Amino acid sequence: MMKDSIQSMSVERAAEHDSFSNRRLIRPSLARPEHNHNHGPGPMERRDRNERPDRPSGGKKIPPPESTNAENFYYQKQMQGKTPMVVVLRDGEQIHGVIEWYDRNCIKMNRNGAPNLVIYKPSIKYMFKEGENER
Repeated sequence: MMKDSIQSMSVERAAEHDSFSNRRLIRPSLARPEHNHNHGPGPMERRDRNERPDRPSGGKKIPPPESTNAENFYYQKQMQGKTPMVVVLRDGEQIHGVIEWYDRNCIKMNRNGAPNLVIYKPSIKYMFKEGENER
């Protein structure tokens, strides 16, 4: 009798185990190493939220940088080459000279035969290299 009860319990457990095994979620691998020639994550794979480089862990976007340094690079290049420049102000006046220095708010122009000027950047409409055609 004891043997029959042990056998019936094992059969019941096997039946339970089979019913649970049918419910198990099986995730197939979408990336096949033998056919996958790209080196990044596949098109269907998603990054985890904490792996995203464009956002800090708090979830807020990082503000854009205050300066891209493109303006600084341009001024440095013109200063080192002592390039003659034409600065056109918002009122249409043209100032010819060489940029001596600059900061966040203004530039200093050295002029031949005229006093040097410090020009506030907000008053500048545009500038170009002397000898190039005006816009």
